[in-house]
Amino acid sequence: MSRVFINSGRKMINKGDIKNAIKCRKQGVVILYSIYTVWGIGCDATNAEAVAKVYKIKHRDDSKALICLVDSDNRLQRYVRNVPSVAWDLLDAVTKPTTLILDNAVNLAPNLIAEDGSIGMRITKEPFSYELCFRFQKPIVSTSANISGEPAAQNYGDISEEILSAVDYVCTSRRQEHKPHTPSSIIKLDKDGVVKVIRK
Repeated sequence: MSRVFINSGRKMINKGDIKNAIKCRKQGVVILYSIYTVWGIGCDATNAEAVAKVYKIKHRDDSKALICLVDSDNRLQRYVRNVPSVAWDLLDAVTKPTTLILDNAVNLAPNLIAEDGSIGMRITKEPFSYELCFRFQKPIVSTSANISGEPAAQNYGDISEEILSAVDYVCTSRRQEHKPHTPSSIIKLDKDGVVKVIRK
C-alpha cells in the first residue's frame, strides 16, 4: 500500500527556496522553514552532527527526541522496522497533522532516536515541507523554532533573533503569512499496536 498526496500548492512553491534548502541539508547544516503547524528548525535526520546542532540551538537535552517528516508511507517504512498495521488505519482516519511515535527506528542519526528505540514520524501533506522531503529523498527533522520552554513560533515574525542568527539558512517561503496554527496530534503505537494518545 502506498499513499500518494497531491499537493495543489506545489505550483506556488518557490523552487529556488527549495533548491537552496536541499543544498544546505546535503551539507549537513540547519535550516528554518515553515511547516503546517508552526515554523520549524530542520536538518537531515540521518546526520548526527546536524541533529546535535539542532539540540544546541534549542538549548534542549538530547534525551528528548525530535520528530521527523517524510513524504510518503514508503519512506516511513525505510526508517521504522515493522510498522504496526494499525498505523495505516490511523493515518487514513485522521483529519489534522498527526505524528506517530513508533518503535524500532532504524537508519536515522542515533541522537535522534529515543532511549527506548522509538521515533516520532509524520507524513507531511503541507506543500513546502512535502516538496523538501520528496526532493531530498530522506526524512527531515522537524522541531518548533524556539528555545526549549518558550512559546512555539506560529508565524515568521514570532521567531527570536537568537534562533534566526543560529541557523544556516532561513527559507523565504510563507514568511508573509499571519494566521494561527493548530499543533499536530501525537499518538504513540507500540510494536503490538497498542494506541496511546499523547496530544489530541
